[in-house]
Amino acid sequence: MKIDRMIGILSILLQKEKVTAPYLAQTFEVSRRTINRDIEALCMAGIPLVTEQGAKGGISIMEGYSIDRTLLSASDMQAILAGLRSLDSVSGTNRYLQLMEKLSAGAASLPAGEQHILIDLSSWQKESLMPKIEKIQEAIVSGIQISFHYYAPKGESERTVEPYDLVFQWSSWYLWGYCRKRRGFRLFKLTRMAGLTLGEAFEKRPVPAPNLSLEKAFPMVYQVKAKIHKKFKWRLIEEFGADCFVEGQDGSLLFAAGFTDKYSILCWIISFGMDAELLEPVWLRQELAAFAENIREKYLES
Repeated sequence: MKIDRMIGILSILLQKEKVTAPYLAQTFEVSRRTINRDIEALCMAGIPLVTEQGAKGGISIMEGYSIDRTLLSASDMQAILAGLRSLDSVSGTNRYLQLMEKLSAGAASLPAGEQHILIDLSSWQKESLMPKIEKIQEAIVSGIQISFHYYAPKGESERTVEPYDLVFQWSSWYLWGYCRKRRGFRLFKLTRMAGLTLGEAFEKRPVPAPNLSLEKAFPMVYQVKAKIHKKFKWRLIEEFGADCFVEGQDGSLLFAAGFTDKYSILCWIISFGMDAELLEPVWLRQELAAFAENIREKYLES
């Protein structure tokens, strides 16, 4: 909807001093002409947006201006505040909420009422993630390369990356950037980075949007069937959804789902102890038996 897009444009202008029309068009997946009409509509609504031409030009809100709350309903403001608080949960500060307060200065106070939407984007590794996010944000804004030691399933490596976007997806934080080593755009998980340092300035290049589809990130290579004890129904629903199993006549749960790799299947089945049996694929049953035997022999030896 147009109003949602206009609120989105205002939200971006809260976080960035200046943006370009092509950037907004790509962000909201509309034409540049549509963005120009939205900018005109915002100006007609009484919000003085400044447009500057040239290489360093862009769109910004006139310095010192306060948004009139009559443009947004109380529910709109609460939704924006919930989003801003979620960003503050990452940094542990009130920086984004203070941005909203600056734009609301001189207007009526922010809408009161219960905060019925609480979003916390931090993680168990919040203390180590906050400095990384702050440093990466600095690098993105300043157009500076970053270097770090990266731990990946295929091994460790040193990477130098042109950072473009921070992405919160699949309950984790990622960096979307151009990897000098791989000569292409990659997603890097922040928790796997170590020794992050800032480097030299770089000339920004066209940035494709990351493919965040489940099919791309987690391709279902192996189709698995298993028999799970009914006491783990809650776990199956939490991890795979209510449609991942049917109840058998004996009360057991006949589970079926896809997995990305063989090792994940083995570890997942074993995590149920004696309360799960892998049914298919048959060849993996044999590998699971050998896997369990190797564990047994290791503990008998020690």
